[in-house]
Amino acid sequence: MPKPSPITACPPPFGRRYTVDGRQLLLHRSGDAGPAVVFLPGAGLIGLDFLNIHEAVSRFTTSVIYDRGGTGWSDEIALPRSAAAAADELRALLRTADIPPPYVLVGHSLGGAYARRYAQRFPDETAGLVFLDPAHEAYASLPRQSLMAQLRMGLTMLPAALDMRKFYRPMFERMLAAWPEGVRQSLIEYHLGAWRKSLQEASNLQSDVLAEIAGGGALPDIPLIVLTAMAIDPFQAAFLPEAYLRELNARKREFYDDFAASVRRGENRVVDAGHSTLHTDRSGAVIDAIRDVVTDIRA
Repeated sequence: MPKPSPITACPPPFGRRYTVDGRQLLLHRSGDAGPAVVFLPGAGLIGLDFLNIHEAVSRFTTSVIYDRGGTGWSDEIALPRSAAAAADELRALLRTADIPPPYVLVGHSLGGAYARRYAQRFPDETAGLVFLDPAHEAYASLPRQSLMAQLRMGLTMLPAALDMRKFYRPMFERMLAAWPEGVRQSLIEYHLGAWRKSLQEASNLQSDVLAEIAGGGALPDIPLIVLTAMAIDPFQAAFLPEAYLRELNARKREFYDDFAASVRRGENRVVDAGHSTLHTDRSGAVIDAIRDVVTDIRA
């Protein structure tokens, strides 16, 4: 049997666990209209990190948050894994939870790659896509830091690595300040203990996942909105020079424009938010994008 995550020793604040391929996966749904909106968190985040968006979306359609295998309140699995494996797991979970397709997939960062792979593999089950600063193959062509810059970054990281809990706690407390108290404390403690897992889950992004989605085929002709985060991300700024992050932001805006234009009903919207905190910095922009895609589908 899969080894449980330490956080699963306590009941989840919301949702229930479903058995999929012999392991328990957490899913929480709200609302009863269609199409169902499904959130795919980035590496290091879990379903309840999107509770603010989930509750707003559930007022106009069905909303679903979940924890991938190996994260949050779901059972542990070997990480990293392919985007296809993550997509197949999600499909099986939605079927087990009796949530019918087609879906609007909302993918953040690494979750954006997984959402894209789902749409490539199961186009008839995907009604719309919302990407929040998603992983994209063009990242592989972005400029790398020099060896000296990497050395400076390593020296900068050393004090934080010695006490990650103390280093990250203020960031997560600010990020989750609006969450209900019980949920907020559970999430903060989870994140402070799981930072290695986020690195592990994304460790094959450059080597495998980007090539997988690049070679996975075209997206279906469905409504698609990309939200490009153009502010300096507080988590990235702790380790990377601001000038480097600004250059990355400028470059990613260009390829997100091209990515959105690859489908007939695609659009890229620039938002003043950090990469990791887009859904908390600009929750209204995320909700508006989801609502616009849902409205387009219903029309």
